[in-house]
Amino acid sequence: MDNSNKKVVVGMSGGVDSSVSAYLLKEQGYNVIGLFMQNWQNEPGEKCTSEIDFSDASDVCDKLNVPLHRANFSDDYWNKVFVEFLEEYNAGRTPNPDILCNKEIKFKSFLNYALSIGADYIATGHYASLKSINNKPHLCRAKDIEKDQTYFLHEVKGDEFSKCIFPLANLSKNEVRNIAKKIGLSVATKKDSVGICFVGEKNMKDFLGRFIKLSKGPILDEYDQIIGEHNGSALYTIGQRQGLKIGGIKGKNQLPWYVYKKNIYENKIYVCQGVNNKNLYSNGLECENISWINDIKINKQLDCLIQVRHQHTPVKCSVVKDKNSYVINFQNNIRGVAPGQSAVLYDNKICLGGGVISKAF
Repeated sequence: MDNSNKKVVVGMSGGVDSSVSAYLLKEQGYNVIGLFMQNWQNEPGEKCTSEIDFSDASDVCDKLNVPLHRANFSDDYWNKVFVEFLEEYNAGRTPNPDILCNKEIKFKSFLNYALSIGADYIATGHYASLKSINNKPHLCRAKDIEKDQTYFLHEVKGDEFSKCIFPLANLSKNEVRNIAKKIGLSVATKKDSVGICFVGEKNMKDFLGRFIKLSKGPILDEYDQIIGEHNGSALYTIGQRQGLKIGGIKGKNQLPWYVYKKNIYENKIYVCQGVNNKNLYSNGLECENISWINDIKINKQLDCLIQVRHQHTPVKCSVVKDKNSYVINFQNNIRGVAPGQSAVLYDNKICLGGGVISKAF
């Protein structure tokens, strides 16, 4: 197939995945253009990781002989992603801004920008694949299940995927790094980015404390006994083990502690001991809304698989549409279901869509 008259704009993050994506598309004969997105405006004096990433993206594009554009979407990011992120934290839930970023920035702002400069397609370094069924693009899991990112893409619509290419669909992370080494890319051994996309590796408490009020409060056990102090209930997630700083307590065994409940209004968090503690498990959840990638009508109930966090092993479930919400019952109980996170639905390897968890039961 002659792809030379097809223009593809690749979202260049300065990482190895997007860099190899650009290389592969060029090898396939596409007219490739790079686009670096600036989505976050750093405070004066703050370490600016975006400048390091832009420098890496520039080096890669020079090496591949690919032109690089730079676009600032930080206003869109603030208004469409960050404001909702703060609202969720203030309400006591734990949001996943990377999902909203994909929906609002990478597959809206970026897509519209790319089309405005004459692109036929956009491409990203996501580990995901697309399959045409009945002339509609369906989002499917990548070959590398460990790296699969369909969970983060479930709010993007089929129409937007029709303009997208995922060059890494059939590659493992090791294969991607090996390609980068083989062609001499400077980012071949660069660490994967960690943490929330705009926070990076910053201290979450210090970062969030700039935008919402955080105050210390009690940590209580299952019997309402105060056993510690937290730094602000908004910072903690259902199922969380790390960062509780609860030492040996007289009369308690040495099992680790986990957050199983929060009261944001009284600024309390509740913890229990042991990974298999019944308080950590739920047999279902509710979503006020579900975003379907391709329209799905539920008559009585939909039987499918559910994934409640990235890299969570999917569990069989049934979905029933109630008057004002979707009620999802699990075939097997799931540990650590956190309101504010997303419940994503699958038909085997096809991602159907998903929604924000409003409550677990």
